[in-house]
Amino acid sequence: MRSLRPWAAVCAAVAFALLTTTLTPASSPAAASPPGGPAFSPHSARAALARLLPRHASQITLVPARRPASGDWFGVSGRAGHVRVTGTSPAVLLSGVNWYLKYTAKVDLGWPGRSTAKLPRTLPAPDGTVRRHASVPHRFALNDTDDGYSGAYRDWASYERQIDLLALHGVNEVFVQMGADAVYYETFREFGYSKKELRAWIPGPAHQPWWLMQNMSGFAGPVSERLIEDRAALGRRIANRLRELGMTPVLPGYYGTVPPGFTERNPGGTVVSQGEWVGFDRPDWLDPRTGVFSRVAAAFYRHQRELFGDSEMYKMDLLHEGGRPGDVPVGDAARAVMNALQTAHPGAVWTLIGWQNNPSPQIIDAVDKSRLLIVDGLSDRYDGLDRETTWHGAPYAFGTIPNFGGHTTVGANTAVWAERFDRWRTKPGSALAGIAYLPEGTGGNPVAYELFTELAWRSAPVDHCAWFAAYAERRYGRPDPHAARAWELLRTGPYSMPSGKWSEAQDSLFTARPGLTATSAASWSPGAMRYDPDTVREALAELLQVAPALRTTDAYRFDLVDVARQALANRSRSLLPEIKAAYDAGDLPGFRAGAAEWKSDLALLDRLLATDTRFLLGPWLQDARSWGRTAAEKDAAEFDARSILTTWGHRSGSDSGGLRDYANREWSGLVSDFYAMRWTTYLDSLDTALVTGRPPAAVDWFALENAWNQRHDRYPVEASGDPVATAAEVLEALPTTVPSAPAASGRAR
Repeated sequence: MRSLRPWAAVCAAVAFALLTTTLTPASSPAAASPPGGPAFSPHSARAALARLLPRHASQITLVPARRPASGDWFGVSGRAGHVRVTGTSPAVLLSGVNWYLKYTAKVDLGWPGRSTAKLPRTLPAPDGTVRRHASVPHRFALNDTDDGYSGAYRDWASYERQIDLLALHGVNEVFVQMGADAVYYETFREFGYSKKELRAWIPGPAHQPWWLMQNMSGFAGPVSERLIEDRAALGRRIANRLRELGMTPVLPGYYGTVPPGFTERNPGGTVVSQGEWVGFDRPDWLDPRTGVFSRVAAAFYRHQRELFGDSEMYKMDLLHEGGRPGDVPVGDAARAVMNALQTAHPGAVWTLIGWQNNPSPQIIDAVDKSRLLIVDGLSDRYDGLDRETTWHGAPYAFGTIPNFGGHTTVGANTAVWAERFDRWRTKPGSALAGIAYLPEGTGGNPVAYELFTELAWRSAPVDHCAWFAAYAERRYGRPDPHAARAWELLRTGPYSMPSGKWSEAQDSLFTARPGLTATSAASWSPGAMRYDPDTVREALAELLQVAPALRTTDAYRFDLVDVARQALANRSRSLLPEIKAAYDAGDLPGFRAGAAEWKSDLALLDRLLATDTRFLLGPWLQDARSWGRTAAEKDAAEFDARSILTTWGHRSGSDSGGLRDYANREWSGLVSDFYAMRWTTYLDSLDTALVTGRPPAAVDWFALENAWNQRHDRYPVEASGDPVATAAEVLEALPTTVPSAPAASGRAR
């Protein structure tokens, strides 16, 4: 074990200084009651508080406050057992509660993991009066891909929990795509399409995000009319709950996607073929300058209003990820798209994602910039960015995509956030107006979510060392020297990855399609380690020494399994080259020893993951089947849910397009029945080749993988086994030193 500098006392002192500083107000208001307007009812916040803290909610009084022009704020005061939280919206009240829990009660209510079981019977008194102002008005959350990679078949209870946690962490704008298929379905029935044609055009729910981005259509369909109706009902419930909490549901806008054969049914319309997107045919794009576009857009917004109500923000990306304008001037198209939006919703904000070359200056310059918000997905990824110059002064939110495809990998560029956000926000002429939490899949990396969302409630740069020290203390509900050391190791390792090329850590080679030269599982993931793997192995050793009284917390058990999983996944990157070296040398005993360790590690990994429900495949598939009413509907939903994790799509998209394993993740059941199946097939073929001297047998990987997608076997939905004992097995199985790999290079996505 390496020895660390005596950092704890220094961090604690800096943390105290930061926490007792009053923040300056935001420069403009966020969505809630209008400045000077009537105070709101705190009923929805009280209901959320009862769900989150059922044993202590009665000790917290929520007091509505009018929001001034300077923006949202919350205050915390009171005495032991009588905590008073004031705030400018129901969601902001919950943010104030969370601040109290973190920095007075010293417990964590994370996403995922919680230590609130360690709260005393009587809540402790706040130390004086705390008042915090939002440093930015826009606090946006959720990537366009969230419903696909976080779970398209979740139920209301899951979404309710997600909304509670978003509000608790200060978010006030949430992208809602659930039920958008119903809007398209109702709209295009007015333009000459039958129900059957539209149901065949709409993909299965797990793949709908990419249809809404105009990347593909139809896969894993057709959908049933009842499924469309049920999704619309859930989407309406989600949007309404957000409104109740004073949050803005950001709804999909209309920018020209049409089904096949549109011009034959609608004279006067002109479409531009959009070609392919990684092996999939893209839907056609309707020229926004035409009168037909105006009629379609009006119908779209009318049906959307009927189904989900109005909003102040609409998300859409014109010609995203390789879209073709043809002979349509992009600026003219943007003006027409904005005109249609403003006609339906005067004053609405058009929200776009900052990704690759999107949005183009032609779009930005063609419209009223005050009605734009760019949620930047690259703020922490590259160096030398100048968003004011690139986006010609349009308002934008500092954003991060710390997860791609829902990968179960720890790490994020958190040190970059801690320094860069405040520097960008305060520089002369800054157009930074928000934050944007944009992982492609949510539900992992709780420390990253916690730190990133807290940026919006600070007026000075975050002291990285001090913040992690404070997090380590509250994460398990009590201070513990081994927890502190573990989180310092994780801070200096996977949570201090630099900017330059990546915003996500490397994925696991256990989840890669087999090959001795594999360097990543997903085609656009980093090709090598982005941090010293010893930091994770040593953090695991420290977590296993945390006091037994703290091991019962939900947060500890999740973190222990997650860190042990990551330590074992990192071993795959040093073990595979050893197996390759033995195979290349014709060393059969050496190869067999390496292959045996690989298979043993996969079996151990699956047993580890089985100890926590958040790492089980079973609930993912059970959720999918629960949406079907007939056997055929259940089977179709299961195929949709399985394929997004494995082949992603059809053969062309999976192989030629490179989408296979894009959403790879280490879950019990998926590891034992899919990844281990592939690697066993491959390693056994290499063994036979070494014995016989003949080339390894060719494998049709897509056929093998898609056969698994078509299966309907059941997997456990409840955890089993002892996470502490199994994590100790993982540590024992790991070599003392894991060699570091060179820095990765390439693109990602």
